[in-house]
Amino acid sequence: MMTRPGFYPLLLLLLAGLGLAGCSSGPSLNQGGPATGAMSNGAISLEPVTFQELPGWREDRVLAALPALRRSCRKITAMPEGRQLGLAGAASDWTGPCGALRAVEDEMSARDWAERWLQPYLVTAGGSPEGIFTGYCEAALNGSRQPSARYRYPLYARPAGWPANPARYGERLPSHREIDDGALRGRAHVLLWVDDLVDANILQIQGSGEVRLDDGSVAQVGYDGNNGREWVGLGTILRRHRLIGRHQSNMPAIRAWLKAHPAQAPALMSENPRYIFFRFLNAEGPVGAEGVALTPGRSLAVDPRYIPLGMPLWLDTADPQGRPLRRLMVAQDSGKGIVGVVRGDYFWGPGETAFDQAGRMRSRGRYYLLLPRQRSSPLAWDGQ
Repeated sequence: MMTRPGFYPLLLLLLAGLGLAGCSSGPSLNQGGPATGAMSNGAISLEPVTFQELPGWREDRVLAALPALRRSCRKITAMPEGRQLGLAGAASDWTGPCGALRAVEDEMSARDWAERWLQPYLVTAGGSPEGIFTGYCEAALNGSRQPSARYRYPLYARPAGWPANPARYGERLPSHREIDDGALRGRAHVLLWVDDLVDANILQIQGSGEVRLDDGSVAQVGYDGNNGREWVGLGTILRRHRLIGRHQSNMPAIRAWLKAHPAQAPALMSENPRYIFFRFLNAEGPVGAEGVALTPGRSLAVDPRYIPLGMPLWLDTADPQGRPLRRLMVAQDSGKGIVGVVRGDYFWGPGETAFDQAGRMRSRGRYYLLLPRQRSSPLAWDGQ
C-alpha cells in the first residue's frame, strides 16, 4: 500500500482533545461513557452505540484480532505520552487499554477487554454511514537468488543515489518500459529473480509479497520507492485497447487475460510508466503504513486523514460471495485509492484464494470506531 498522507491540520486541531490514561483495574462498563448524542465536526460524525448494537458482535472470534491489536499497542505506547492521535486522543489514553491487553489469553477475556475498555462509535459522513470496502492481498511468487532460464525477471532494489523525490525528475528517470528493456542493468542491485513477469507486475501493484525460493526458503519483499512516473492501472490499459470490458476489470480477470496472451502482455504492462523498487522485509508479514506487520483478515487500510492508524474498528460489510463479513479489525494501512471517511481495504493475506477474494471484493458497508471509554477532556466538536 501507499505511504499514508498526513492528517488535515484543521481536523487535528478540532479532534486532538480525546483521552485519559486508563487505571490498572479498568473502568466499569458504564464509567467514562461517551458524550450524549452524536458528535460531529462537519467532515466526520461519531454516534455512540453499545457493543450489543454491533452487527455480529457475538459471532466473531475476537481473540483472532489479538496479534494485530498487540502490534498496534506496542507502536502507540512507544510514542511520547502527549503525542496527539487525532480522533484517538493522546498516546497516553491507550496506556490502560494496551496494558490490560497483555492479560488477554482466551475468547472470553478478549471480549471482556473490548467491552470494558472501549466505546464503539458508528462513523458517518454527510449523514450516511455507508461506504465502499475493497480488498488487497500479499502477492505470492516463485523465485531464486540467481538468474536462470526459468528465473529471468528481476526484482530491483532502489538504485544507490536514487532521488528522494523522483517525481521532480519527470522523464529524466527511466520508465517502466525502459527498465524492462535493461536501463538499470548493472546500475541497480537485483534482490531476486522470479519466473513470471505477470506476477512480478502484480507485485508492483500490491506493494509487498512473499517469494518462495528454489532453495526452500521464503523471502518477504516490500515497497522501497519508485521511478516518479505516473501510475496507470492494468485495467485501464486493457480497456483502452478494448481487450476487456468494464465487467472484467477485477484483478483475477486481468491476470488471467495477461497470462493467456504472453506475446502481448509485456508491452501492455509496460504502458504503465511507474516502476516499483523493493527491499527485503524482516517482519512477520508485509508492513503497512502504521509500520507494523499486517494480519490477514484483521488489518484494514483506511484514509488516515479521518481514521487514525492503530485504532480498532468493528467492520460490517460482505465478502465477494455476499456473505456477512463482520469482525474486529485494526486500522494499520493506507492506500492511494483509499479515500474518504467510510472507506476501507480489507487485507486478505497471501495465496491464490486471498488473491481471488481481494480482486473481486467491492462491497458496501460501514464501520464503528472503538475509542477508550475514559478520556481526560471532552472532544471539542462543532454542534455538540
